[in-house]
Amino acid sequence: MTRSAAEHDEVARRLATLWRIEGARVVASLAAITRDVPLAEDLAQEACLEALRTWARDGVPDSPGAWLTAVAKRRAIDAWRRRDALDSRYEALASTLSESGFDEVEPIGDEVLRLLFVACHPVLSLEAQCALALKFVGGLSTEQLARLFLVPVATMQQRIVRAKRSLSAAAVPFEVPDPHEWGPRLAGVLRVIYLIFTEGYASTIGDSWLQRELAGEAVRLGRRLAVMVPREPEVHGLLALLELQSSRFAARTGAGGEPVLLDEQDRRRWDHAAIARGRAALRRVDALGRGRGSYALQAAIAEQHAIATSVTTTDWASIVVLYEVLGRVSPSPIVELNRAVAVSMAEGPATALRIVDTIAESGALASSHLLPSVRGELLARLGRGAEARREFELAASRVTNDAQRSVLERKLHAVQKTAAPRG
Repeated sequence: MTRSAAEHDEVARRLATLWRIEGARVVASLAAITRDVPLAEDLAQEACLEALRTWARDGVPDSPGAWLTAVAKRRAIDAWRRRDALDSRYEALASTLSESGFDEVEPIGDEVLRLLFVACHPVLSLEAQCALALKFVGGLSTEQLARLFLVPVATMQQRIVRAKRSLSAAAVPFEVPDPHEWGPRLAGVLRVIYLIFTEGYASTIGDSWLQRELAGEAVRLGRRLAVMVPREPEVHGLLALLELQSSRFAARTGAGGEPVLLDEQDRRRWDHAAIARGRAALRRVDALGRGRGSYALQAAIAEQHAIATSVTTTDWASIVVLYEVLGRVSPSPIVELNRAVAVSMAEGPATALRIVDTIAESGALASSHLLPSVRGELLARLGRGAEARREFELAASRVTNDAQRSVLERKLHAVQKTAAPRG
């Protein structure tokens, strides 16, 4: 690789990292000015392309987020200037913007949530709301979104394009809706925060097991939302889940960054303050007296892990019951697969394997690595090493994160020691 190519790759890497951290702030700041979320996202992407060219030549600026925002704003001004008639929006903007210096990035707090609420507009379907908001707020790529939603990349691309067109056609303003309008958007907002955390907790791409800054952003948004709508039990349920899950972060990777699975984690490294916050949030759900929804039930499962001293002392029977209730409240093949894992711990792998085989026969999760991964684990515990090996090989071929692949290869190596030789 030539020196210039290496420098370009380094700039691209730093820009990708920056975008994961600052992308939502940049888009939110631009959307506040342009009053057009899709346009703001397009302008931000144009600024990123300009950064690739300029930073490779001049170096990365001291405040790269502010640089991106300023360049995008200038692109907006240039576009408006090219119009025959300047509208009042341009005049207002031109009177306040200095073209000689870079503005500071807008505060992250309310603007990111505002952007999220705008993207989760009722003119869009729940799936479109989530896809668009995850792209804007979470900074996820189309490929990541496709994997999260278990759809082909082309399908996700079409979904995002249609969502942008729908927002533009509806002339959706960049305004926080009035409180009486929050209800129809809240499910999408919660779903997006949950999926941002999920991608941070178990990244679908790259070589890192975790993206802590992404998960941390989801927790921050969850906390702010709980303040914003304190009487919505599912908001507290989601926050409880995120706090409890994030409590394990320090123990989920080894000294070299390698993944550490639940049964191998040093529970003394768990964040007990986060556990306390999560349990308190779950108590607030119950105090509201409207029952536990999907997120609160998942939080209750996480709580069972949090209060156990080891995998063997975990109350797996209670977890099985919680998954059964969750499956009735929010049925999905992922919930059923997780129930199978809990059943394997409470009743044994044979019963769990029947559940997994039923999922497989339904055709659900056909492209996911999760199904063969769990099936391989169960087969290995049943002493069916050759079959387990094939399942782990299949799972490893499907996974797109290097750290997750290393876990599967480790399991594959272990089972190869006991499996019969290939015939």
